Amino acid sequence: MRHGKKVNHLGRKTAHRKSMLANMACSLIEHKRINTTVAKAKALKQFVEPMITKSKEDTTHNRRIVMARLRQKEAVTELFRDVAVKVGDRPGGYTRIIKLGNRLGDNADMAMIELVDFNEIYNAGKTTKKKSTRRSRRGGSAVATPPVDTKATKEEE
Repeated sequence: MRHGKKVNHLGRKTAHRKSMLANMACSLIEHKRINTTVAKAKALKQFVEPMITKSKEDTTHNRRIVMARLRQKEAVTELFRDVAVKVGDRPGGYTRIIKLGNRLGDNADMAMIELVDFNEIYNAGKTTKKKSTRRSRRGGSAVATPPVDTKATKEEE
């Protein structure tokens, strides 16, 4: 039985797995999207989302917790300065995994993991589209434009 065994070990020892996830999280924070295998992307999602939640409240304690897991000062600074500002009102779900197909060399399932709020393509389509209200065809109140007074324009010349 698999009771209480949720962690995907990714074929690595504990220290190697933690270092790899920390490096991938720093790359994700720096570049806003990375390509990796689907299994690593799912493991990275579980690793990085609690840290993004911690970055929403900028306290020394939260910075130290995140620094202990990420191990790169520049990534922690960017997480608390840039990423936290964009995701401040989002209640969760900071990352998106998009499957890309199989890798040529070993046929591994590949995926792109990205920070949701930093994708301008998806966000632009949703913010510019405004929902129009449905109007009845009966009794439409057409606003008539007043006719232009040609005498007034000739007097001005």
